Amino acid sequence: MAKILSKVAPWSRFTKFRGEPGELVSPTIRVLGEEDREDLKALVALDPVSNIFLDSYLYNGHPMNRSGGRAMVFGQYDDAGLRSACWVGSNVVPVNADFEAGQEFGLALLRAGQRYSSVFGPSDGVMGIWSTLQSGHQKALDVRAHQPLMVRSSPSEVVSAPTLRRARVDEFDVMLPTCAAMFEEELGYSPLITGRAYYEQRVQTLISRGYSLVDRDPDGQVVFKAELGNVSPRATQIQGVWMNPSVRGHGLAKSYMAAVIDIALEVAPIVSLYVNDYNKTAVNVYRRVGFEEIGEFATVLF
Repeated sequence: MAKILSKVAPWSRFTKFRGEPGELVSPTIRVLGEEDREDLKALVALDPVSNIFLDSYLYNGHPMNRSGGRAMVFGQYDDAGLRSACWVGSNVVPVNADFEAGQEFGLALLRAGQRYSSVFGPSDGVMGIWSTLQSGHQKALDVRAHQPLMVRSSPSEVVSAPTLRRARVDEFDVMLPTCAAMFEEELGYSPLITGRAYYEQRVQTLISRGYSLVDRDPDGQVVFKAELGNVSPRATQIQGVWMNPSVRGHGLAKSYMAAVIDIALEVAPIVSLYVNDYNKTAVNVYRRVGFEEIGEFATVLF
């Protein structure tokens, strides 16, 4: 606790939240700064698969805070030091947070008074956050409380689709509408209506880094695509898996996912993903190619 109090004035719920490094958000939570980077990296390293979002962010050298409190990291301390953390941007992502810690982060988020697109990550922390955040002004569009977290650390025994490859930079105009179609199918709205510039940049970045994977038919239509959405030296996280509706149900998904595993293992030693528990078809495909369940994520969408 001394570490917190030595840096900022005592917390008060009546003071205006500024989102500055060192600022107390609650009696046990403060905004982390660059001087806390190594402590945060050590916390993330306790579970680099579950914490892949923030591990990837730190690995790529991004700042701990962005101007005006647009993005920051909350840290919760006890007598032993940094106990848990929470990324706070357009998305909220808890790190090493149990349900009780999540509740405290939820109260801190209420005080911050920002609007969020989602809360996602390990289920205990997410559901703890939501248990208090739901009393605020934002109402959830969907709460996905059970999303199996699955991993694979070796090639699949299923024969890989030989035509899956990394998308080329000149395929951006093909990949963008395909990615947007998958996004809309999954979340119910198009990312190109609001936040188009950000979404275009995201797709371009994934392609340029070799993290956008695709197969196209002889006519140029996308048959299958997926992304390595989060990447660190320790793990990757597969996102955006999409099969063209015209070829669904033909038994192709397993070979494509086996090929995704092959490419992902060229990048990091562990391949991970999380999936909605009610998507039984996808869960079965992932199990058939050798993914094993190691935990549970949850997502709250606004």
